[in-house]
Formats: sequence, C-alpha cells, structure tokens
Amino acid sequence: MRTLPVPHRSMRALLALFLALSLAALAQAPATAPKGAQPSEPKGAQPSEQKGAQPSEPKGAEPSGPSVLRALREGGYILYFRHTATDFSQNDDKMTGFEDCASQRNLTDGGRADARAIGAAIRSLGIPIGEVLASPFCRTRETAELMFGRATVSTAVRGGPASSEGARYDALRTLLGQAVPAKANLAISSHGNPFVAVAGPPYLAEGEAAVVQPLGDRAFRIVARIKKDEWATLR
Repeated sequence: MRTLPVPHRSMRALLALFLALSLAALAQAPATAPKGAQPSEPKGAQPSEQKGAQPSEPKGAEPSGPSVLRALREGGYILYFRHTATDFSQNDDKMTGFEDCASQRNLTDGGRADARAIGAAIRSLGIPIGEVLASPFCRTRETAELMFGRATVSTAVRGGPASSEGARYDALRTLLGQAVPAKANLAISSHGNPFVAVAGPPYLAEGEAAVVQPLGDRAFRIVARIKKDEWATLR
C-alpha cells in the first residue's frame, strides 16, 4: 500500500495561519438585524415628548395686549399694584401706627389722579374686579380706594424689606398661588419690596401692575406688567 507524504512543516504553518485569520474575520463581522427590526433607544434615553406636556412659549415671547385683556375679562387672575406716586420728602420713620397718615409717606396729588385714571381705565375695558386687598399703610389703602372705591386691609400684602429670607412674605406667596374665582380678578394694592422679594426684579414702578396667574401650591406666573399709562394699549 502506498503511503502519502506528510506535508512539509512550512505548509502546515501556512494552513494554520489562514484558518486563524478566517475565524478572526468572522468574529468581527457585524450581526445583521432581522428584517423589520427597529433600532432600540440608548439606555436611559427619554422620550422627546411627554404625555400631556404643553409646548412652552419661545424665550422672550411677550403676550399681546389683546390676549392679556381677554384673560383678564375672563377672570381668575391677580392684579398686583404698587401704590401710585408718593412724596419722597416724607417717610414712615416717625409713624405711631398705620392710622397715623400724617407721619407716613403719602400719595401726591399726581398719584391720586393716576389712581383714579387707572380705575376708570379698568372699568372702561370691562375687567371684572372682585376682592380688593390693601397693605395697611395709608398710601396703599388710598390707592385702592381711589381705583376701586373699596379696600380690605390685609397683613398678607403689607410692606417690608426686599429680602426673600425668613417667613415674612409666606402669606403673600400663598395668596399669589391660590385660585381666584372665575369671572373676577383679585386686586392687591401693595409695595415694591414685597413683589421683588417673592417674584424677583425688576421693581414695579409706582402705579405699575403685575398680572399674576395663580398655579397652586404657592406657585404663580407673571403674565404681564402694565405701567400706569399703558391700560389703553390692551385694546
């Protein structure tokens, strides 16, 4: 019987190298996805749109005057006013109580005229006003009474420092977050410092109003700011 010759040592080495390279190529080849399969999201990825989420307004977008007027006519908002123009040659340092108007900083004649004009403009625009709250100071009570013919004194909207530290303005934050009955708006006659403390700068000018939308749980949103002579522009 004839015996086949054993391959040369170099030939065996080449065959082994070829086999090793072939196996390495197969191991690195990408797996083919089954037909119709969809790529999975990376682990931890969030969906681009959450159920029920509302698109946010573009940054810097301002509501138009007519849209603010429509909202106020429907009610459910808060109009936070800083009192109208005062005499800065006066101060509150020597006041003996909130009824001591002679020892406080009071409205000027121009401030009184501004308050009457703002009230008349709000009535002419058909904006319903429900409860009217005022800080205990004479200038804030007089502003409210000249605007709306009435005022309920409330320590929740009293004045104080511009600092947000401590619990001084907790009642104001709660008030600004509480729902307001439909078909009416809550009016507040207060000061510049409390507003800065709870809502941040810039300061309201004397006679300027912030339109506040209560969101519940002491949360609120500033919808617009209306200067004393801008009410007619809401049309």
